Amino acid sequence: MAKVQQSPLFKSFFYVLLRKNLLKIDLTMNKIQFSIDCRSFFVIIAVLFSSFTFAQQKYVIDNSNHFWDKVQFGGGLGVGIGSGYTDISVMPSAIYNVNAIVSVGVGLQFGYLSSKNYYDSFVYGGSLVTLVNPIPEIQLSAELEQVRVNTDYDSTPYRPSYSDNYWNTALYLGAGYRTGSVTIGARYDVLYNPNKSLYGSGFMPFVRVYF
Repeated sequence: MAKVQQSPLFKSFFYVLLRKNLLKIDLTMNKIQFSIDCRSFFVIIAVLFSSFTFAQQKYVIDNSNHFWDKVQFGGGLGVGIGSGYTDISVMPSAIYNVNAIVSVGVGLQFGYLSSKNYYDSFVYGGSLVTLVNPIPEIQLSAELEQVRVNTDYDSTPYRPSYSDNYWNTALYLGAGYRTGSVTIGARYDVLYNPNKSLYGSGFMPFVRVYF
């Protein structure tokens, strides 16, 4: 017959019941009879359950604190204004520092581009970010970006106004110089398509900040 192993918590609980006369055992005629003071029994059950629940919650909170200690928030902000041209973009993001060299994260992008008497474009989407710091001063990056582009073109003497809505995918590989929380560098979209890209070039500078 297999031997059942009882946990230390169960043994301690059983001992308390006997010690406080809350559990009585009567051995007569080869029969075992149990008598329990129900009110006290439920009080002890409630206390043990509360202690167990508190310990579980404390364990979860401690683990969460360790996770959030490795999380940084930041991103980038871009503003470009020229003769009849406006480009405003907000790119919040969060990264998790796997170790001192590698970080991974996610980001959002919201943008507005306008060319006077030509088009107005609204952009929104998300990205996956990987950062590698081979040495503290150098940061390499890979960003997979998927954005929705909604563009309204103004009418001209040669054509009527129309809208063009589509998804655009970009994969940016970049490198930059890092000092403290700030990284300054450049990145290039290896999937750049001049017919669908938001920008006139696949190459662009960036400023990245995380706290």
